[in-house]
Amino acid sequence: MTSSVTRHGVQLVLAAGLMCAGAAGAQTVVYKCVDAQGRVEFTDTNKRGCKALDLPGYIPAPPSRPAPVAPAGNSVRQGSPAPAAAPSPANFPRVDTGQQRARDDDRREILNEELRAEEQKLAEQKREFNNGEPARNGNERNYAKYQERVGQMREDINRTERNIEALRREIANIR
Repeated sequence: MTSSVTRHGVQLVLAAGLMCAGAAGAQTVVYKCVDAQGRVEFTDTNKRGCKALDLPGYIPAPPSRPAPVAPAGNSVRQGSPAPAAAPSPANFPRVDTGQQRARDDDRREILNEELRAEEQKLAEQKREFNNGEPARNGNERNYAKYQERVGQMREDINRTERNIEALRREIANIR
């Protein structure tokens, strides 16, 4: 059982981290959620009973601009080679192949660990989801509450599956 001092300390650290992330140019809204047991959660997903935080330093995303149009004379035909990349300046730092290979191996190992964790999370979520018929909780006498929880579980499973796909793509892109 955690003491209230520890819990409040953790909340303060989380709030400070979120504020720093906001000051660094984060482009998402952060919500503070308090569940029935009084536990506090900070998330970027708006759930029932959550309130958006007004974080100092939050910079909203700039309006999107259309992509620049290339002049008619410089169009690249399909099938023709892309223009060569600009060469690096002479004083640009270089990494030898052995060091880069070690960095890539470390990155691959970290991504594989994240992939294993996400796959375990997905297996647990699917087990709990029980093919769309999870066990009803005692506080879900109202069928709409149950359906809301099932919908949230479905969203969580979809998000985890997208995370797994992204991690697999990222691992495949490592040389």
